Amino acid sequence: MVSRLALGTMTWGRDTDEDDAAAQLRAFVEAGGTLVDTADVYVEGTSERVLGRLLHDVVPREDVLVATKAHGATGSGAMGRGSSRGHLLGALEASLRRLGLDHVDLWQLHSWDPDVALEETLAALDSAVASGKVRYVGVSNFTGWQTAQAATWQRAWPGRAPLVSTQMEYSLLQRGVEREVLPACAALGLGLLPWSPLGRGVLTGKYRHTTPSDSRGASSHFKGFVEELLGPDAQRVVEAVVTAADGLGTSPLAVALAWVRDRPGVTAPVIGARTVGQLQGSLAAESVELPKEIRAALDDVSAPALGYPEQTRS
Repeated sequence: MVSRLALGTMTWGRDTDEDDAAAQLRAFVEAGGTLVDTADVYVEGTSERVLGRLLHDVVPREDVLVATKAHGATGSGAMGRGSSRGHLLGALEASLRRLGLDHVDLWQLHSWDPDVALEETLAALDSAVASGKVRYVGVSNFTGWQTAQAATWQRAWPGRAPLVSTQMEYSLLQRGVEREVLPACAALGLGLLPWSPLGRGVLTGKYRHTTPSDSRGASSHFKGFVEELLGPDAQRVVEAVVTAADGLGTSPLAVALAWVRDRPGVTAPVIGARTVGQLQGSLAAESVELPKEIRAALDDVSAPALGYPEQTRS
């Protein structure tokens, strides 16, 4: 069981200093949040270190479910990355040291590895759970067929650690998961943890006329990431979100977050914030419920192209 929103920590230790991270974690837990997500590659491990210190000094460990990830490059050469048994289990030990914990609650494969046999990768997940250092396992950024193959393998034999979740980008500006990933999750019992539920910040409306100097879109390391979602199609969706927000007397952020939070198959959107003020805006949105007419209008303006084989005639 997790809270309806998860707290992302990708910027902790770079764009978010430790004092602001502490304020974010405290506000999140006080609002009823439980799931905090990080990864071994976030700010080269600094995100995990900051979270670990805060779980000792700011918020009790028992009040938080810690999720982290492994797969990305944490060392030089081919042995310093990927989803081999050696790299994954070494990465887990390193994450636990940085976090200062004896276990994590959710350990996720950050990406698919085409160079390693899937059974080797999944056996490493089984070993991690059997050791007591991991409670549950999941995946991230897997396609539909990859998700289904991995989840089916884990269900095929008693004693394997079942996949419980996948973490994917999902928002009004990125609905590709509806083609194959969400159906796979529904069929195989995985919960979806959407990352970038605010469309990389674009759905807040802050980029409608210009790029604010203090925004991610103006930073050297996130500029390209944001610009991918600033085209004319995205602009139409953003204007629809702004119109809905005006009609409801709330913020575009609240509308966009409520939409993805209440989509079928979604467990908990992962909200990331640079400051505690930004986080408070997302937490306040938790009380917003969209009328069915507005949900339908947003569905229509943002609908992804579906056809064969995602949709077939009965």
